Amino acid sequence: MAAPPPPDPQFVLRGTQSAVHALHFCGGAQGQGHPLLLSGSLSGLVHIWSLQTRRAVATLDGHEGQCVTWLQTLPQGHQLLSQGRDLKLCLWDLGEGRNAVVDSVRLESIGFCRGSVLARGHQHWTLAVPGRGSDEVQILEMPSKTSVCTLKPEADAKPGMPMCLELWQTGDRPHQGMATSLRPVERRQEDMQHPAVVVANSSPRPLLLAGYEDGSVALWDVSERKVCSRIACHTEPVMALDFDSQKARGVSGSAEKALAVWSLDEQQALQALRTQELTNPGIADVKIRPDRKILATAGWDHRIRVFHWWTMKPLAVLAFHSATVHCVAFATDGLLAAGSRDQRISVWSLYPRT
Repeated sequence: MAAPPPPDPQFVLRGTQSAVHALHFCGGAQGQGHPLLLSGSLSGLVHIWSLQTRRAVATLDGHEGQCVTWLQTLPQGHQLLSQGRDLKLCLWDLGEGRNAVVDSVRLESIGFCRGSVLARGHQHWTLAVPGRGSDEVQILEMPSKTSVCTLKPEADAKPGMPMCLELWQTGDRPHQGMATSLRPVERRQEDMQHPAVVVANSSPRPLLLAGYEDGSVALWDVSERKVCSRIACHTEPVMALDFDSQKARGVSGSAEKALAVWSLDEQQALQALRTQELTNPGIADVKIRPDRKILATAGWDHRIRVFHWWTMKPLAVLAFHSATVHCVAFATDGLLAAGSRDQRISVWSLYPRT
């Protein structure tokens, strides 16, 4: 039997009035239960969308008309980070109806590399952003803005600029991170060919995955300020990556016609697993759904592509947008959102979580 045609969006959000470059889902405020969708636009505005009314409930203007490239809420839920091309990262207080910038961090690089956050409890968090040198990554302890270190590639490595960053840590709880003992780990049969990393030391250690301009992906030990491993994934700059820390497996996309899938072994060495060929070149974003069942890509060819995360079997090609899709995001309930240069945000319900 022929495969059924891909579905239409569940709904479409309009009103950004410029290209959408960043998306992020967060829980509803004050226990309302309905998730909110945050979008960052080329015009420098952040829109907060109610998925119940499908309208913007607030608009944040903190980036002086410069493109918003990254959005992330902090564990408290009412604090939002927004990164813009104005060399500024803003911390917003969204609690109890407030929409105010309460702090900001001056950035050293004007590139499109998005930051990354690692929560260290409710009051402290680690921030990774592009550094002053073109090939550097700066690590800050927040909210004090204390500089932890600057990660600079070894002298003989010339990876170029960092293009995407992903902070994580060993010693996370099992559903969030890597196994933390030497006892056997129960796994489903489909997982056996990609075993989870097992580490002897359960003390948390911050690690950073960085995708670079030369197409490589590197794993940094932040505490040791050294590269644990580096792998050549692409021949073009790495535009986006995501990492499944529970199964120690990641995926990256570039300007090429391919996705790269890679893993991390017990010695913290990156290993190439497979290459997934694509119809057209150019991946702007890639996200693994929180339940680690599927992943979605944002394509330069105006398409959203959905794959099974373990087999990389193509599941759907969503052809709704009329221009480059810049970003995708998953909600915890499985909803998928995509933002495009056509100034629209499409929201999809695909393969519901069970």
